[in-house]
Amino acid sequence: MVSYLQFYCRKDVQKRILEAAKDREVAFKFGDKGFGKRPDILQFEGDIFEMAKQGVTSFHVSEERWSNPLDLSTGMNKKQLDDLRTGWDLIIDVDCKFFEYSRVVTGLVVEALRFHDIEDFSLKFSGNKGFHVGIPFESFPEKVNNIPTVSLFPDGPRVIAAYLKELINDPLSAALLSKNTIDDIATNVGKPKEELLTEGVFNPFVVADIDTILISSRHMFRAPFSINEKSGLVSIPLKPESLANFKPDDAKPGNVSTAFGFLSFDKIPNASKLIIQAFDWYSKQSIKKNETAAITKELSGPKKDFEALTTAIKADYFPPCILKIMGGVKEDGRKRALFILLNFLKSCGWSPEDIKEFVCEKWNKNNYEILKEGYILSQLSWHKRQPKVLLPPNCDNKSYYIDLRLCSKDGLCNKVKNPVNYAIIKYKLMNRPERRRSKKESK
Repeated sequence: MVSYLQFYCRKDVQKRILEAAKDREVAFKFGDKGFGKRPDILQFEGDIFEMAKQGVTSFHVSEERWSNPLDLSTGMNKKQLDDLRTGWDLIIDVDCKFFEYSRVVTGLVVEALRFHDIEDFSLKFSGNKGFHVGIPFESFPEKVNNIPTVSLFPDGPRVIAAYLKELINDPLSAALLSKNTIDDIATNVGKPKEELLTEGVFNPFVVADIDTILISSRHMFRAPFSINEKSGLVSIPLKPESLANFKPDDAKPGNVSTAFGFLSFDKIPNASKLIIQAFDWYSKQSIKKNETAAITKELSGPKKDFEALTTAIKADYFPPCILKIMGGVKEDGRKRALFILLNFLKSCGWSPEDIKEFVCEKWNKNNYEILKEGYILSQLSWHKRQPKVLLPPNCDNKSYYIDLRLCSKDGLCNKVKNPVNYAIIKYKLMNRPERRRSKKESK
């Protein structure tokens, strides 16, 4: 068996760990004695072997990047931290006591990232029973909702992680229950069956979670090519396509290759769509959840959630911005427009078949340049598999309606926060019983 010293004396391992520690605070773990004094840094490749000789068993690095990590101190306020922070990387931490469930969660996270047009991202085995998915700070826009992205820590990672959990909740539940009964799942994760249920319904995130609560300033994650003390395995980067066939034995110190690193990119991915849509989703959570149901109740009496619509709302009742999109995109912004359109039509009761026919046969042909069919079909497939109805971005989302020059308000627009609200209100107003009677009398 390869010892800590034998592993950390490897020059290729030292190079990769130092690469990951650049501009970050570093914490050294001394086996069961715990962590050394913070803050600390790594400056040279040889430092890694020297620390190992002093008893260091693993290296941990901050998600945040700092102008000078050694200036950090306990008790710093938010402004002091913001002034010192130069960036932060998104680290999605998937963890579970049962390795195979972590693999399922990670696969769904990867699928969700690709749905948001992120093809280049980093993936690594945590060294025990989980995985880390990483996206570099350079992937995000300079500002989100007019707030500098650099200051959105820990809020940015928390919001994105919560958003991804919402997206994969139902597919994850279905995937886990397709493999095991709840009794088997409870046995595998070492929990009582009752703990897996929330109001009688299986909660998959009791089984395998994505960390959101523990994300805080100066939060650390295990550095790539660092050994996990519990398992004796190395936290190694993986290619996403190798996730399905990865075996923990591949991470034994004697089997490890350093051919590629973690958060090392030839081409920086674009994660603007992910963070914008995550914050848009988050903003909707602060609005009363049954807002649309309340509007419907006010107009028609009994409460009726728009998710339960059985009759599709026709384009006659759509807001000006949606009608503009339906006429085709005349300049850049086709993917964002498609995202709005798919969520809007689904929320308005359109069937997957009708949405596909309209988007493929009409909408795409009206664009200044058609989108590739494979991209559209992948987006349609994703939406079809989601049982929950997600509203399109709210009307005040600058990155969509304003930047795409879609906003052309009429009188009703000022009374709503979301295009779907507009369609429901107009549909109800135009189809009130007294209005129908008036139309018959005028004939």
